[in-house]
Amino acid sequence: MSQTLIAKTPQKPWKLTPKQLLPDLLGAIFTVAATFAIVALSPLKGKLGFALVLIFMAIITATAISWITRDRKAATNATTTVLVYIAAAFVIIPLASVLYEIVRLGANALSIGMFTTDMSQTASETELSEGGLLHAVIGTAYIVTFATIISTPIGILTALYIVEVKGRFAGPVRFFVQAMSGVPSIVAGLFIFAVWMVQLGNAYSGIAGALALTVLMIPTVARTSEEVLKLIPPDLREAGLALGATQWRTVAMVIIPAARSGLVTAVILGIARVVGETAPLLLTVGGADAINLNPTQGNMSAFPYHVWKNLLIGSPNAISRAWQGVFVLMVLVLIFFALARYLGAAKTGNRRSRKR
Repeated sequence: MSQTLIAKTPQKPWKLTPKQLLPDLLGAIFTVAATFAIVALSPLKGKLGFALVLIFMAIITATAISWITRDRKAATNATTTVLVYIAAAFVIIPLASVLYEIVRLGANALSIGMFTTDMSQTASETELSEGGLLHAVIGTAYIVTFATIISTPIGILTALYIVEVKGRFAGPVRFFVQAMSGVPSIVAGLFIFAVWMVQLGNAYSGIAGALALTVLMIPTVARTSEEVLKLIPPDLREAGLALGATQWRTVAMVIIPAARSGLVTAVILGIARVVGETAPLLLTVGGADAINLNPTQGNMSAFPYHVWKNLLIGSPNAISRAWQGVFVLMVLVLIFFALARYLGAAKTGNRRSRKR
């Protein structure tokens, strides 16, 4: 006896049909129309009034349509969905507004020549075609690089002590790391100023600024690395120990390679925490309009200091220079983050390919 197999079209219950989309479309049209009508007839005027009425009408309309077409649970789900979209809009819209303002005001009169000259022979009030940002670029590179070199091993080793070693002082160490993460940036600058400069007699320098940023960067790297290490399956640790490896050999050859991408992300988040800090640098680097290639001696500039100084001057050209500094800093950080993420993902992918 032979059987005939009939191919069936796969069902896609999650795919919305035009009949299902029609009530939502009509509800959206009604929401917008009702919002315009309420704003026109009520005392609620302006953008804020329009936004509040639109949010209220969207919640009411979505809940009513789901209740009528489906049931009470669907209405509750619709209400929650609208609230989630509203919360996302409250995050995305301000962020987009800030980025738009930075690009609009910072990209004005930006040229390649700004990265080949400094402000040693130019006043902030002069035309934007004169002077440049090279001193801020070099100073930021020095300060952030030294802060990263110092804080990365300290933060990662702290996380390894808390997660892998689980020593007697793991609890107090975790407590102090969490407490340090809430320290205001000005306190870190005052600490380095009091110890490094007043007590030890050192002058303004790039190293002093890097030490101040290190105080802020260590808890971010340590806490993020701790969470990353907790995600490593315990089976990997047990397998390394079962093969006769010591704990630290297992950590060095199994745990850290497995968490490499996450640890790179921890370092990136640490840099993001400190790259725009201004208060610690005001007390430690001293500021300069000329290039200083010696981070251990002499005043040094950085993008946050450059922006603060020009905003303090207050002239139109000085404010434009400050916005240019903000724009360049944002672009440099974006490039660095993208490159770090790409390298971390590429190393992970190559390691997996070699294993196969």
